[in-house]
Amino acid sequence: MHVTHPIRLIVLGAVMILFGFCLSFAMVLRMVEVTFLLSFLAYIGSMMGLFLGIIGAVTYNGQRNSWD
Repeated sequence: MHVTHPIRLIVLGAVMILFGFCLSFAMVLRMVEVTFLLSFLAYIGSMMGLFLGIIGAVTYNGQRNSWD
């Protein structure tokens, strides 16, 4: 997979982690009803955000240290 802008992956990962956190926080404060689907979406958002951020950071570091 060739990524031209790894900063976009890092930002997208941060947004997804923030989404998962805000959704979980709203469920804890009972602002939103706790359902299996919302809990699953919060978990998946957090995990996918984490993975996208890591992939973006590794790609960014790899492009900076390129010996080409």
